[in-house]
Parts: sequence; structure tokens; C-alpha cells
Amino acid sequence: MSVRTNRPFRRLLTTTGVAVAGMLVVGCTSNEPDDEGDGGSAAEETGDAATSGNDEPGETVTMAFSGPLADHGWLAAVNSSAEEEAAKYEDIDLRVAEATNDANLQISQIETFINEGVDAIVLLPTDGAQLTEVATRAMEAGIIVVNVDREFSSPFAARATILGDNYGMGVSAGTYACTLIEENDISDPVIAEIAGIDSLPLTQDRSRGFADALAACDQTVDNRVAAEFTVESGEEQASNLLQAAPEIDVVWNHDDDQGVGVKQAFDNAGRDEFFFIGGAGSCNAMQWIQDGEMEATVLYPPTQAADGIKLARLIAQGKSMSDLVQVEVPRRVVLNAPVVTQENVDQYTDLCFES
Repeated sequence: MSVRTNRPFRRLLTTTGVAVAGMLVVGCTSNEPDDEGDGGSAAEETGDAATSGNDEPGETVTMAFSGPLADHGWLAAVNSSAEEEAAKYEDIDLRVAEATNDANLQISQIETFINEGVDAIVLLPTDGAQLTEVATRAMEAGIIVVNVDREFSSPFAARATILGDNYGMGVSAGTYACTLIEENDISDPVIAEIAGIDSLPLTQDRSRGFADALAACDQTVDNRVAAEFTVESGEEQASNLLQAAPEIDVVWNHDDDQGVGVKQAFDNAGRDEFFFIGGAGSCNAMQWIQDGEMEATVLYPPTQAADGIKLARLIAQGKSMSDLVQVEVPRRVVLNAPVVTQENVDQYTDLCFES
């Protein structure tokens, strides 16, 4: 490996990086005609879709939420966002199961909700495959199931599914890395990757997306390590990476929670010659971007369960998403994975989560 002159990773591009796509909007207008029976909505009369319709109180929805143990900053944000979103609606009666990483316990929780006859269940399963059968039973009992993040193995297990885009995260990170290489005229770049747990499909998808995007600009990953989504593993594996690669141009770390350890390893080694790209969108990453200590992070929205709450309410009340022509909520929603840089970080700080 050739040795290059060090370049501080605090550099920022002078041109706008990857464009930010629109976020999921659950709309604020109902599909129901107004009380006058003329077929027009209040939004049509006022021209302001944000002031009426779907967010107006409707029939009370008894809703249950079950999520995994919040042993990770992103998961904690997912769980809390669900409760915070439900609290915004006086027509949601929310019942929250104790967070757990035990699939059998979560199955028993869902069975309890079925027996109680709730109207809807928003579920981020500990394991999608293991929870598929009980979710299917809930659907057969006439309960609306909204599946979040970890997909069931049968289409009959959920009325709607909301997913982050793991492959898209890799594509966004790789595309942005290509932009950095081109904008800064880096020849023969050394690209490094710090993945999460390699046995997980989500990690495999992120790595595949990253590799595919790099291939589009004739680049490959030169050095790769895998951590475990923890601070400790992030620091250990980043240290190993730095020892193996005396010079790096771009580093993509899959997860901002483990990124706390990754950043510590960089600081301990006094290494700052590379562009540092993160993943998920923690508050730490947002602050590092604002301070010029990190180039970018790729969002994996922690709002998925909050979106699930909103969609479950719409489905239960016979409404749809106002920004769609369709009269029903879609069965599958995949959230975008935008790149957050110093140029647009202010748009995303409200969505960050604490590591």
C-alpha cells in the first residue's frame, strides 16, 4: 500500500453532497367526505392539509405496542418514539408490553393482547420469523398488525410493514464516498468499512449496498472489520483496522452507537487523515458533524415505530395517507436513508437519538 500525504478528515465539500429525499408523511386529511355531504374536505375548502382531517380525534383505537429490550441507543429511541407519538392522540388507548429480547416472552405478550381483543398491535419483533405465527393469529382474530423493522416471514402476518432501508444505507454511504473521492480528486483511494454483526442479514445488506455503490465508481473496500453494535467492540475493531491500514481515505462505520468507540479509537491513535462516515443518526454523530469532526452519517430512522402507531391508527379508523391518491394505507413502507452532512444537519437533529 502506498503512503499518502495526510489530509484532515475535517474537510467539507464545497458543493452539496447527496440530495435529501422526502420523508414519510402520514398526512393530515381524511378520505371521508365532510359533514355537509358535498364530497369536499375541510382541507379542500381551506387549502391547508395540515390543519384538519386525519389528525382530528376519531373513534378510540385500543392499540398495543411491543418492542425489544432497549439495550442499544437506536432501540431505545424506537420504543420511546412509539409512546410519544401515541400520546399525541386522544383517540389512542395505548398498552405497552415490557420490552424484551426473549422471543417466547414476546409471543406470550402478543397472545395476551389477542385475548384482550385490542384493535391494533404495533410490533417490532425480537425475531421476525419466530413472531410470524402469533402475528398471523392476531390478524386472523381481526386485529390490525403493523410490523416494524424486522420483517415477518409471511405476508399474512401483518396488514402493514414499515422498514428501514439497510441496503439503501450502504448505497447512500457508498455513493457519498464516491462523491468525496471525485470531488477531492483522490487517486487510488483506500476505503475501509467497519460493519456490525456479520451474521445478521441487516449487516449483510448494508455491506452489499456499500460494495454495489462503490463498484459504480470503480472502487472496492480495501480493509474491512466487523464489530457488534457496541461501544467496546467498535473501539476494539477500529483499533485493529487502524493497525492494519497505515493510510485510509474513507471510512464507513455502519452504526453510530458503536461509533462512539470507533471515534475513540481514532482519537487514541491520532488518526484523522480520512473522511469519516457513520450510520443511523445518533445525537453524537450529529454533534460531530456540526463540530467538523465527522464528515457525514447515513440515517436509519428511529421513528419507525412512531410511524407504525400513526399508520395503525389510520387503518383502524378507515383512513389513508393524505398525500396519496390511494384510499388505503400501503401494505409496505420503506423509509429513505439520506446522507446527513454539515450542510443539512439542522434538518435532522430533531430525529437524532442518544447513544
